[in-house]
Amino acid sequence: MKKFIETIKNIFAIEDLRTRIFNTLFFIAIYRLGSFVVLPGVDATRLKQGAAGIFGILDTLLGGAFSNASIFALGIMPYISASIVLQLLTIAVPYFQKLQKEGESGRKKINQYTRILTIPIVLAQSVGFIATINADAIINPGVLFTVSSMIIITAGTLFCMWLGEKITDKGIGNGISMIIMIGIVSRFPGAIIGEAAAKGLNGALIFLLELVVLFFVVMAVIVLTQAVRQIPVQYAKQIGGTAQLNSQRQFIPMKVNAAGVMPIIFAQSLMFVPAIVASVWQNDSDLANTIGVKFSDYTSWEYNLVFGTLILLFTYFYTAISVNPNQIADDLKRSGGFVPGVKPGADTSEYIDEVLTRITLPGALALALIAIFPAIALLFGVTRPFSAFYGGTSLIIMVGVVLDTLNQVQSYLLMRHYDGMMKSGKVRGRSTPIAMAS
Repeated sequence: MKKFIETIKNIFAIEDLRTRIFNTLFFIAIYRLGSFVVLPGVDATRLKQGAAGIFGILDTLLGGAFSNASIFALGIMPYISASIVLQLLTIAVPYFQKLQKEGESGRKKINQYTRILTIPIVLAQSVGFIATINADAIINPGVLFTVSSMIIITAGTLFCMWLGEKITDKGIGNGISMIIMIGIVSRFPGAIIGEAAAKGLNGALIFLLELVVLFFVVMAVIVLTQAVRQIPVQYAKQIGGTAQLNSQRQFIPMKVNAAGVMPIIFAQSLMFVPAIVASVWQNDSDLANTIGVKFSDYTSWEYNLVFGTLILLFTYFYTAISVNPNQIADDLKRSGGFVPGVKPGADTSEYIDEVLTRITLPGALALALIAIFPAIALLFGVTRPFSAFYGGTSLIIMVGVVLDTLNQVQSYLLMRHYDGMMKSGKVRGRSTPIAMAS
């Protein structure tokens, strides 16, 4: 405890870091305030309490802004959708591949295209959102209400983008990721209070057991996020003037979960398709009715089997496009490095690819298990809001953002020659923003 208090003092003793923390809190407060500002023309007292089904998952990520029919109803999600589209374009379209290789200037252009693409995406999604609002809550339904709401929701999303960029520039952590995490965390107090109330005094022991299980699940996600397989690299001896430099041995850290949260996001988006398609023919086919029921219930074994399989496939896919063994091997060869016992060039590329394939399998299986764990928790009697924190997108995002933020704070402390936040002096977190690649 004394070490923790001393670390907090050190953090606020650094003027730049202190200013960034206060800036971050200020921008987060603005975002949370906007989440409760209801769209003009909507009677907040007639809105449905909470969202169900697939909209419940979205509402959790948005911190209740979706069910509140607020001006930030879609939050930063359209921007994330645009980011995913641009990532796929950098794989398939040579022009975007060229931009990605141009360094900082190329990244700025890609970010600009992402912002532009966000506008039509949020306009299209706002139409669907307006359709989900309870008809009794709309005071004067019609074209004017629809058009004005589309404009306001689009402006709200663009403002959330601006807040995210301000947090990144003048705050601490990645702004887009921080906004998503705050939305998720804002639901946690209500979920845990609701779970405690549901269990009551008679179920106090069960509630404590649930908290213990949640603790170990969080620890497992942290391990999965940080786990790496180190490939040893040897650098040949070099001659510097009249002195001979000894060879150095380093490591290439290959992450067990190099794909981050992206496989879950892709798989979750595809899991909406069967239920939507089945709803079109639900009156004409018994099979469609069965599929609609099974894939609308995320606790069914059919849903979770398909969901887990998709996560496995997308983990391998996203890892393949995120990590390029050929480029790693070429960089090693140019810098005079080699893997002991492996020839430079093609053999090194094949070796790295083999290692990556082997470590991706346990990482993908663990990610799939974490993704379906909320459904398992629900089957064991955990309430629906609280079960969402036992895994899935929510938990992985929270862990990743917290590790990223701790990493930045750690860097500030070490630069000012203060003791780190951990005894080891290292906090290994995610190195890529969620919005662009997790």
